[in-house]
Amino acid sequence: MSLVCAISNEVPEHPCVSPVSNQVFERRLIEKYIAENGTDPMNRQPLSEEQLIDIKVSHPIRPKAPSSTSIPAILKALQDEWDAVMLHSFTLRQQLQTTRQELSHALYQHDAACRVIARLTKEVTAAREALATLKPQAGLVVAQAVASQPSVTAGGAGEPMDVSEQVGMMPEIIQKLQDKATVLTTERKKRGKTVPEELVRTEDLSKYRQVATHAGLHSASVPGILSLDLCPSDTNKVLTGGADKNVVVFDKKEEQIIATLKGHTKKVTSVIYHPSQSVVFSASPDSTIRVWSITGGNCVQVVRAHEASVTGLSLHATGDYLLSSSEDQYWAFSDIQTGRVLTKVTDEATGCALTCAQFHPDGLIFGTGTADSQIKIWDLKERTNVANFPGHIGPVTSIAFSENGYYLATGAQDSSVKLWDLRKLKNFKTITLDNNYEVKSLVFDQSGTYLAVGGTDIRVYICKQWSEVLNFTEHTGVVTGVAFGEHAQFLTSTGMDRSLKFYSL
Repeated sequence: MSLVCAISNEVPEHPCVSPVSNQVFERRLIEKYIAENGTDPMNRQPLSEEQLIDIKVSHPIRPKAPSSTSIPAILKALQDEWDAVMLHSFTLRQQLQTTRQELSHALYQHDAACRVIARLTKEVTAAREALATLKPQAGLVVAQAVASQPSVTAGGAGEPMDVSEQVGMMPEIIQKLQDKATVLTTERKKRGKTVPEELVRTEDLSKYRQVATHAGLHSASVPGILSLDLCPSDTNKVLTGGADKNVVVFDKKEEQIIATLKGHTKKVTSVIYHPSQSVVFSASPDSTIRVWSITGGNCVQVVRAHEASVTGLSLHATGDYLLSSSEDQYWAFSDIQTGRVLTKVTDEATGCALTCAQFHPDGLIFGTGTADSQIKIWDLKERTNVANFPGHIGPVTSIAFSENGYYLATGAQDSSVKLWDLRKLKNFKTITLDNNYEVKSLVFDQSGTYLAVGGTDIRVYICKQWSEVLNFTEHTGVVTGVAFGEHAQFLTSTGMDRSLKFYSL
């Protein structure tokens, strides 16, 4: 009598017996059953593969089925198998056709969904830009109606004053400038050469990386942020001017726009944040300088000091006067309280457009850059050109005085930054940059320890050694503005890629 598997009812090739049920099984089948269930299939008692006992038998010969012992029976079996194959093939063809229809429908739905997503993405982008423009205005309507603006009243009926006539440098103004310079000089001597304890150390500064970027401040239709400034009393407040003709006040801490100021008819190339008042200033190639109220969200004065593009803007240390330069070859000194131009001067000997302007920290002298590569130092009280620094090639693009009052950094379209000693009136260091490097912005930190260069990329140098400690290339366009936070706790930049970026540890 041959052994028969209790599961398949066939003669096993590798028979084994279960000590739990005393039944014979094909080892292959019982192992699979145990792997899935862990019990004996006959009585459901626990069973493991190790418990199975192999049965030693000679190689079994499986008996033929009775139905396969004659030719007619074999032919019938083959016919049955053929019929089964045909039926299975027909079923598979039906399933394939159904699957094709479902796939076609799914592809159509996917294509429609992609189109809807693309349209919604475009609408979301447009809505975000509109929200960034309208959000700061929501709470300003009432404030604008209630706030009392003395300069607006002077202009009449809430309209900004439009002032262009010159008043002249009164003795009391000159005395005010002198008194302020004396105070600043005294404070600088008290500080001496000591570096503030809160200032970020060079080794920490070298570890700075990009921590935030904001691309929705200005319109995407006319991309580019052209100017940047931080509020001196709260460097979390950021001021930008864009190619979209708008001035934007942004809160770094809250990561939201405080105000969007509209009024210029051309791009905004210079902006300044007043250190103690809720007021900002902007200049544009539309030949105007505008004074804006942040709380009111409106322009309170328009100063027309020039007849061509205004190229530079600088606020005097008193916070009461503005210096401006223009392509009309003049620099102008204006009173921000009255909006009147106090004096307007040009160098008739050279007759060249001015490209930038910056006050010395003491406020009694200032520098201007020209289109013919000259840097001119002026005495404000005497309104005379007291020194010239030749050496650049091409128009001067940016100038910056160090807080120590001794150094002047200048950049031009010759891919270099030059450092000048104002005591010896000479160039003592030239930082040669890469070929075709565009220098757009220069700025010292408040302690005069670091110098930042913005242009093709961002580079930070440590003063005196003039060695590079940082280099950022995150902007995809030319960097147009760079500024240090308080004690260099962070660095910020703007560029033609329409983004405002922040860097810190």
